[in-house]
Amino acid sequence: MGFAYRIASASEYLAITGYGIADVKLAKKAWVAPGQRCTRFDISPVNYTFEVQAMSAEKLPFILPAVFTIGPRADDPDCLLRYAKLISPHDKLSHHVNELVKGVIEGETRVLAASMTMEEIFQEVFDQVQIVLNKFGLYIYNANVKQLVDEPGHEYFSYLGQKTQKEAQNKAKVDVAEEQMKGEVGTKERQGLTRQNAAKVGAETKVLSVRQEGIALKEEAKVRSEVQVYDNEREAEIAAAQAGLAMKKAGWEKQSKVAQVEAVKAVAIREAELQMEVERKNALRLTEKLKAEQLSKATVQDSNAALYKRQKAAEATLYEEVKLAEARKAQADAMFFEQKLAEDARLYAKEKEAEALNMVGKAKAEYVSSMLQALGGSYNALRDYLMIDGGMYQEMARINAGAVSGMQPKISIWSNGGGADGANAGAGEAGIGGAGAMQQVAGVYKMLPPLLSTVHEQTGMVPPAWMGSLPNDVPNCAKEYQMV
Repeated sequence: MGFAYRIASASEYLAITGYGIADVKLAKKAWVAPGQRCTRFDISPVNYTFEVQAMSAEKLPFILPAVFTIGPRADDPDCLLRYAKLISPHDKLSHHVNELVKGVIEGETRVLAASMTMEEIFQEVFDQVQIVLNKFGLYIYNANVKQLVDEPGHEYFSYLGQKTQKEAQNKAKVDVAEEQMKGEVGTKERQGLTRQNAAKVGAETKVLSVRQEGIALKEEAKVRSEVQVYDNEREAEIAAAQAGLAMKKAGWEKQSKVAQVEAVKAVAIREAELQMEVERKNALRLTEKLKAEQLSKATVQDSNAALYKRQKAAEATLYEEVKLAEARKAQADAMFFEQKLAEDARLYAKEKEAEALNMVGKAKAEYVSSMLQALGGSYNALRDYLMIDGGMYQEMARINAGAVSGMQPKISIWSNGGGADGANAGAGEAGIGGAGAMQQVAGVYKMLPPLLSTVHEQTGMVPPAWMGSLPNDVPNCAKEYQMV
């Protein structure tokens, strides 16, 4: 007997034993060599129906009808190997396998039932049966236990059902009465809570409505003022942009006109130079022509040659001077025309520059007017804004820093009485309407006399007459501290 190739179906396995195999080899397809034996076995599960007679821990006999779906476990190689060794030689529907499974189930059920109540039997019997079946490579795919039946002469399950039914009826009656009580009490409580909550919600709603109306009015006024300020700022930016554009246009037009004039004058100058060169060449040509004519007539007019030659030379010289004069005149005319065009271009540029300055002035006037309107007509607020926007405070700080540059490390601190005034000013800031910024400037001017005195002491410099003269004595409010 030679080699044979064996293939198992989807629900089958091949169990190969014999030469070259230590125990049992499982495969779906394999070559069977001489000295080897191949056996097929089916792994599809089979239903087993039993009626087990047992007795519970309460000494109550009962019949447990059950249907078990049992077969080898296909996903566990160890279970398949045990099944191939122990069960596969027999038909799975054979009496031997049926008695084996039945014996395991009946034995485990009786053992468990003897130590458990009726309720515990349902939970434990399947786990214990599965443990024993694992030894044979079998697995319980499904277990369907029918209703337990009393043995003849015993009515435990009948009485148990009647007891359960009566308990359910009595519990239902109690639950109905309790729910009716809860419903009536809850209805009264809900009615009272409804009235209380309705009154409370009504009062809170009125308060909240009035509060929301006030908040809405505040927000509306705030938004309107912000929108007005934003519109004014946009108009000012547009006016400034238009003025800048006008100035740039004027500069561009000026450059364009000057370039055009320079181009025209360059062409005129070049034409004059070329014309002078042409006239010079013509004069030389005529001179040479006259010389040739005089030389050709030398043989016949030998006696008058010298006179004739001088006459022609004089004529040529006269002709050349006339042409040179005409060229100089043309050049002068060109220069005059160039100067005239340059003056016209400068005049045009000045006019455009004046127009641009006029537009800038109008834009600034509109900008100041719009800012004054946005600030509610407050000139003090407008003045403070322009001082901040123009960098006046930064310039003052820079001048003060330059004034003390290079001095000896001596620091003088003057009090202009601004402490209390500052507090009063802070309290009345709304009434003053923008006077805070000018108070700071006024404070600076109050400190100038002691400042000039300190500068004179440290440097010996005397302030100019337009700034003021040195005081006779330093005010009592000035306190000096010498740094070490």
